[in-house]
Amino acid sequence: MKRTLLLFVALSALVLVLVGCSDTSALETENANLKAENEAMKAENEAMKAQIEEGMAMLAAGTLPMGDGESRLNTVRERGKVICASRDDVPGYGGIDAAGNNVGFDIDLCRALATAVLGDPSAIEIRLINAAERGPTIQSGEVDMLVRTVTWTSSRDAGWGNYAQTMFYDGQGFMVRADSGITDALELEGATVCVTLGTTTELNLQDFSDQNGLGITVSTFEDTDAVVAAYDAGQCDSFTNDNSQLAALRTALSNPADHVILPNTISEEPLGPVVPHGDDQWFDIVKTVMAILIYGEAYGISQSDVPSAATDNTKVDRLLGISGAFGQEELGLSETVAQDVLKAVGNYGEIYDRNLGPSGINLPREGGRNALWANAPCTDCPKGGQIYAAPLR
Repeated sequence: MKRTLLLFVALSALVLVLVGCSDTSALETENANLKAENEAMKAENEAMKAQIEEGMAMLAAGTLPMGDGESRLNTVRERGKVICASRDDVPGYGGIDAAGNNVGFDIDLCRALATAVLGDPSAIEIRLINAAERGPTIQSGEVDMLVRTVTWTSSRDAGWGNYAQTMFYDGQGFMVRADSGITDALELEGATVCVTLGTTTELNLQDFSDQNGLGITVSTFEDTDAVVAAYDAGQCDSFTNDNSQLAALRTALSNPADHVILPNTISEEPLGPVVPHGDDQWFDIVKTVMAILIYGEAYGISQSDVPSAATDNTKVDRLLGISGAFGQEELGLSETVAQDVLKAVGNYGEIYDRNLGPSGINLPREGGRNALWANAPCTDCPKGGQIYAAPLR
């Protein structure tokens, strides 16, 4: 009996020792696991900190990636050219000169952008698209800028891309044959009017007809050339487009004097460059380049006379990167980017004059919306034009 009791006590003690050892081992394992987790968390935090620091450095250098892992500025520089969606069928905006070159107001805006980011106004690719392709093209991100007489509207701003500032103010009008006897668009009751498919022009025409009970038959074509050809062949009584384009296309008809542009303007058509959604830096670059053109004219800086030394005019010196800055470094542009752009393509007024003004299709500018805001006849009334950009400072 005594022996049994002693054996029981000994076994109990052994069990307690074993249990204690097991608990100690489990505790040590748990501590080791916690230590490993802490080390992993520390490493993860260090990696995250490094990523943030790298991102800040890339932002300062103008190379912050987009969602696909590459910024558009980097993509353009690696590619070596700026791709712009535009046209070659409307003189003044985008046409073909005697040497076979694609030239025009919109083309020059693309050349200005290429100068700013690549230092070469010829480093461009003009991707020719029709009106219906404008939205899908810029939405896809396959081009760097859409600059094809494209009207800024709220739905396009939301669904297509980001619009830079307006570079030309237009409005929709009508062309008819001079011998038709029509002198007002309200006399187009029951008429057939040709228009480009998939444009705000088509929508405006239908609204105008419905609002005034005119019963206009709308005849649509995929591109402007087809519209003009149909009108010229007598398939429609009139064709409608922005007034500036009507003036440009009228010059290409076999006998321009046989056609008149009616005095009615039925819409607001602010035209400007569009960039894909998703890269704020690229959007800011395009806006800044457009501003350089506008302020170049406002400050009287011509293509043939761009100062490279101090002028004693603070605003001019800041614009030209001689003294002060307006955000060039943050945008990934050179300090003297304005000098480069103005030497390459000229200021806004020079671009206008050679394409849309006296040396182009001769659209009046003085006293109209497309004059500079600074051309007001007085200092206390808003009677200047509407061409304006954010101050470069």
